Amino acid sequence: MKYLMAHRDLLFTLFLFCIFAANHACNQIDQNSLLSFAFNESSLPLNWSSSIDCCHWEGIACDPAGHVTHIWLPSKGLKGSISPSLGNLTHLSHLNLSHNSLSGPLPTRFFSSLNQLMILDLSYNYLGGDISLQFASNSSSNGTWPTSIQILDMSSNNFNGMIQPSFLARAWNLIKLNVSKNSFTGPIPSSLCINSPFVRLLDFSLNHHGGQIPTGLGECSELKVFRAGFNSLSGLLPHDMYSATRLEEISLPFNNLSGPISNDIMNLTKLTNLELHVNGFSSKLPASIGKLSKLKHILLHKNFLTGSLPPSLMNCTNLIELSLRYNFFQGDISSLNFSNLGFLTILDMGNNDFTGTLPLSLYSCKSLRAIRLPQNRLEGQILPEVLQLKLLSHLSLANNSLTNVTGAIKNLMGCKNLSLLILAVNFKHEAMPTDDIIVGSDRIFENLRFFSLAHCQLTGQLPLWIIELKKLQVLDLSHNLITGSIPNSLSTLPGLFLLDLSNNLISGEFPKELCGLPSLISEQNRTLADHPTLDLPLFFYVSGVYSQYNVLTNLPPAISVGNNSLSGNIPVEIGRLQLLHILSLGHNNFSGEIPDQISNLTNLERLDLSANHLSGEIPASLASLHFLSQFSVASNNLHGPIPLGTQLLSFGASAYEGNPGLCGPPLPNGCADIVSSNVDKDHVQDDEDWLGMPWFPVSVVLGFITGFWGVLGPLLFSYNWRVAYFQFLDNVKKRLYVTLGMCLTGLHRRRL
Repeated sequence: MKYLMAHRDLLFTLFLFCIFAANHACNQIDQNSLLSFAFNESSLPLNWSSSIDCCHWEGIACDPAGHVTHIWLPSKGLKGSISPSLGNLTHLSHLNLSHNSLSGPLPTRFFSSLNQLMILDLSYNYLGGDISLQFASNSSSNGTWPTSIQILDMSSNNFNGMIQPSFLARAWNLIKLNVSKNSFTGPIPSSLCINSPFVRLLDFSLNHHGGQIPTGLGECSELKVFRAGFNSLSGLLPHDMYSATRLEEISLPFNNLSGPISNDIMNLTKLTNLELHVNGFSSKLPASIGKLSKLKHILLHKNFLTGSLPPSLMNCTNLIELSLRYNFFQGDISSLNFSNLGFLTILDMGNNDFTGTLPLSLYSCKSLRAIRLPQNRLEGQILPEVLQLKLLSHLSLANNSLTNVTGAIKNLMGCKNLSLLILAVNFKHEAMPTDDIIVGSDRIFENLRFFSLAHCQLTGQLPLWIIELKKLQVLDLSHNLITGSIPNSLSTLPGLFLLDLSNNLISGEFPKELCGLPSLISEQNRTLADHPTLDLPLFFYVSGVYSQYNVLTNLPPAISVGNNSLSGNIPVEIGRLQLLHILSLGHNNFSGEIPDQISNLTNLERLDLSANHLSGEIPASLASLHFLSQFSVASNNLHGPIPLGTQLLSFGASAYEGNPGLCGPPLPNGCADIVSSNVDKDHVQDDEDWLGMPWFPVSVVLGFITGFWGVLGPLLFSYNWRVAYFQFLDNVKKRLYVTLGMCLTGLHRRRL
């Protein structure tokens, strides 16, 4: 019944449309006005033609007298602007041009003649302009919406300016007003409920409104939905809001609202959605909040709420989503009885100060898909009862004081739908679960895509049971005490695109096989992997950058093995990983030269090769890495000039320091200084000293002298030419010293 009532206006409209479409006597003025519309393109061509009665045109309906009453053209691919001739359709009652690509401002005096308009839907276009100017040129009687207007939807456009108090002064029959997703400024107009007492929906969200929420909402006796999120509203919730007893949704996220949530909210017994997240609300939750038994969504995260959760909250038996993260709640969470919350799907209470153990009653919430409780002070173990949560796909318990990591993994691996598992910063100094835990297991973690046991100080080696996680895409075992080598078989995980093993005690060489990870070498392989949407946002560090992700595959493809004891050469096969965004190999014992093949990784944004034993020169080909925003080769044994004229020069000297043989910008020491220093050290003073070194290529000098005499020899017949020659020779000799010194420096380093 409620569904039918909500759609009765639309059904009635369609009924009228079917009746009026049968008319054959289109008013000529109306037809000419329609033909002058500025729609210049359409993905679905309209059959508008002067040879056809306009009452039979697509999207047009007429009354019995042939006057156009309906223009109903949503999602037709229309482009262009709205013609001023629309104002000639004085009998128009329904206008729907939503979900098109119309642009430009509304025609001047657009609303002056449309005094029969009941429904106006211009949503999801590119229309713009200062809406306040729309009425500036009109008289006071015509500068408002028609009294017949019931539904006004201008959302998702580019309108701006202030919505004046007179904007809807005569909209006495208004039921729905949606101006969201525009660029309106100034306060939300007051006296809305006085002028439009029967309004049911008010949506001002995603604009630039400031000031306080206007008083008077209590006068809206029929108001069911009030949205004004993503603005710059401040101050307290107006007290008379709690008098709008038919309210079902209050959505005011991402503002600067403050103060307590009044106990008078208990008057709103029909409330189903309470969305006040990302504001400055403080104090405790009302003790009797459980009286709001119809609540389905409570989103209060990122505020300054304090105290223990009232036990009555567990009486909200229709709860689907409870989000309280990033507040200052405290108390023993195990004292709460979740067993009555049979519809609870998402529980997010992370980043508070809750204590106790995971409540046993939580395992009776059979609809739970996501549990997020990180950064509290929870203790105890993950019990086998967790297997009762058949739908559980997202579990984050990071940064608590949980124990028995082996038991936790053994119990959780039977959760068939588990897709994301974050247990980081727990189980301090326990042993990494070994392969023994999979003995007798049926299929372990068959849908797991994200797995983190980071920052646990776990000991032992990388277990081979990880290789059984065939859908794994992200593996984070960083900041532990893992020893041994990196298993070659990690390369068999087809979807793995982010591997973080940094800050461990891993030794051995970097496996060449790892350079064949399918999801890092081919976009086609990456596309074939699943792309599930997360039930809750993921907050994740990647190479020191903390970001929020709503889709798992939005994480940057990365291999991070820094701060270990890896040795040997960086394999040239690394160049196959063309989808990599992050390659972190710093603070290991890698030796040899930097592979030129790294230049194939054209998507790289961060490259860290610092604090190794790399030698040779920096490959000039690295200049092709145009997306690099972080780069370091500091503290190696590199030499030679830093490639000139490349993006590599955009990084500071700290990216190159600790390499005595490197020279040139951005380092303070020039390459000539290094050459001069080497010349002094080798006591090179004259031509005989240069040529006397047995390992110096004498043919170079002989070739130079032969060519030199061949050109200048004939000129030595006169005294003046001879003087000029010896002066020239003196200058050339000085330059030759520098040039040969650079050659000697390179040869000397190669011998070492």
